[in-house]
Amino acid sequence: MELSNAIIFVLQAYGLNPSEFSVERIDSGHINYTYKVEPGYILQRINKNVFLRPQVLSQNLKVASSYLKQNAPDYLFLHAINATSGEDLVFDKEGYPWRLFPYFKNTITINEVDTPQQAYSAARAFGLLSRHLSGCDVSKLEETIPRFHDLSLRYQQFKESLSKASDERKHLAHDLIDKYVHYDYLVNRYQSLVHGNRMHLRITHNDTKINNVLFERGTDKVVCVIDLDTLMPGYFLYDLGDMIRTFVSPASEEETEFSKIKIRKEIYQAIIDGYLSEMDSILTIEEKLLIPLAGSIMTYMIGLRFLTDFLNGDTYYQTSYLHQNMNRAANQLYLLELLESQA
Repeated sequence: MELSNAIIFVLQAYGLNPSEFSVERIDSGHINYTYKVEPGYILQRINKNVFLRPQVLSQNLKVASSYLKQNAPDYLFLHAINATSGEDLVFDKEGYPWRLFPYFKNTITINEVDTPQQAYSAARAFGLLSRHLSGCDVSKLEETIPRFHDLSLRYQQFKESLSKASDERKHLAHDLIDKYVHYDYLVNRYQSLVHGNRMHLRITHNDTKINNVLFERGTDKVVCVIDLDTLMPGYFLYDLGDMIRTFVSPASEEETEFSKIKIRKEIYQAIIDGYLSEMDSILTIEEKLLIPLAGSIMTYMIGLRFLTDFLNGDTYYQTSYLHQNMNRAANQLYLLELLESQA
C-alpha cells in the first residue's frame, strides 16, 4: 500500500526508514487500525475516540511487564517498542496515538474456533496470563475504558435508550426489548455478586476472542496473547464468559440464520478445562460455582449493547446494512437462550 504521511511520520519517530519497509493493513478488529510492517513489526493506531486516555494503556502494560519480568521471566509478554523519544506512544498531527510491536515469524491468528484443541489452547493462554498476574497489585492498573463490562451500567444505558428512541425503532424491536427485559434477573445476579464481594477483582484481558492469541503456524500451540488494550482490573467472568460467547457456536454474532447457532458441548468443555488448567488454584471455591453463569452474563451484556446502539440510531458499532445491530441483538438473545437452557 502507499504509505500515508502519518505512517511515514510515525515510522521515522521510531527511528525506522519508511523506504525500507512495506506496510499492509490488517483488517481484523473494529476499534484500532493495525498494520503489518515488513519485515519485523506490527504498527497500531489507537482509536482516540474509544480510548480517551491512551497513556493509561501504556502505563498498564508497563506495570504488567515490569511485574512479569520479575515474577515470570520466561513468560512471553507482548510490550510496545520505545520510540527515539524514549516513549512507547507516538502522536501524529491529528492527535492519534500509535504504537509499534515486534512481529513474530511463523505465527497466525484465526477468526473462528474449529476444534476443541484450539479452544483449550486459547483458554489456557488467557488463564495463564491472569495466573501470572494474580500477585500483581490490581490498584496499580486503571480501567482503559471505564466500566467496560459493568452489566449494571449497560442495563442502565439500555433503559435510557428506551426513553429516547424513535417510535419506529421501538416498534421494530418491540419483541426483542421485551425479551431482554425478561432476562434482567441476570443484572440483579451480577449486582449481588459484585456488591457482595463474591468475586475477586483481578487483572484480566477483557477481550478474549480467538483472534487475540497468536498460534504457531501449523499447530495449535499458542505463542502469546495479543491485543492488550483492555488489560485492566476485572472479574474472571469477563474473560471466561467472552470465550464461551465467541467460541462455542460455529456461527458468529453476525449470523442471521439463527438455526446455525449452536452450543458445541465439546468446545464449551475445552474452554472450561483450558482455563482451569491455569486458574484452578487461583479461583475461590465460590467463583468456581459461578462458572455456569459466565457465558450468560457476557452474552446478555453484549446483546444489550447491540440493542442499545440500535435504539440510539447506530452510533457506536459499525454497520453495513439497515437494522444490523437489531439482528446482532437477536442473534445474541438466541445464544443466551441456548446457554440458559443448559445451565
